[in-house]
Amino acid sequence: MKTHNYKIKVEWTGNLGEGTLDYKSYNRNHNIVAEGKYTAINGSSDPAFLGDPTKYNPEDLFLSSISSCHMLWYLHLCSVNKIIVTTYIDNATGTMEETANGSGKFTTVTLHPVVTITDEKMAQKANDLHEEANKLCFIANSCNFKIAHNSKIIVK
Repeated sequence: MKTHNYKIKVEWTGNLGEGTLDYKSYNRNHNIVAEGKYTAINGSSDPAFLGDPTKYNPEDLFLSSISSCHMLWYLHLCSVNKIIVTTYIDNATGTMEETANGSGKFTTVTLHPVVTITDEKMAQKANDLHEEANKLCFIANSCNFKIAHNSKIIVK
């Protein structure tokens, strides 16, 4: 079995001069950097947890990881099956439930890919490949809940 290792650096940039003196004395801003990447991702927490609404939060990144992993597997499967995809847009949604102690977890994620293909005869196969992509997606396989799909195929 092959293994793949990943390394990421998360650096908190939100010390306002008093550190974490109390819950409101610091902001949640941070940078996410991977070696060899050209740009950092500017992150924060969700605004519900005193974060900056203009920055990506861990929940955004989690949902985008699921969506992009699915898309990359789906495009691969279409290529292998001779389905020409010309556009792919997903407006993924997810629900996280927060518990009384402030912890929580995602309970649902639904992908809403709108895929444009060139051959109408391949529309059903193109739609069916979303289930196969879900089975192959590394991120979906790491989740403890089912990833749902609400896909739409357009032929142009």
